[in-house]
Amino acid sequence: MKKIFAVLSLFVFSLGVYGQTLTKSHAQPHSQGKFSDAEIEATIKAKLAKSKIGKDGIQVHVKGGIATWTGNTSVMQHKGAATRMARTAGAIQVVNNIKISDQAPNPLRKVQVKTN
Repeated sequence: MKKIFAVLSLFVFSLGVYGQTLTKSHAQPHSQGKFSDAEIEATIKAKLAKSKIGKDGIQVHVKGGIATWTGNTSVMQHKGAATRMARTAGAIQVVNNIKISDQAPNPLRKVQVKTN
């Protein structure tokens, strides 16, 4: 009985160590700088070409793992989408200099406040 318990304990421990190794190796591959700036930038540009925000003409440049966005958009949500896109492509930091044009719909402008 003691031998079975010892074998099972060793088996469970081995699975735990193996699982932690898999989790660590896949959880933070980008933040550890495993991709070059060119690889990150190419990934972002490929994602940009497939997305709606690619039509805005915004630009991205990656240096030192930091993705910097520039350009203009008339859709407020595209700015946030650009940041998420860069992070999922492997950027360790994002500088989002995208400007929202005055033509962008603003839901706050439509709110009417009634006073009594």
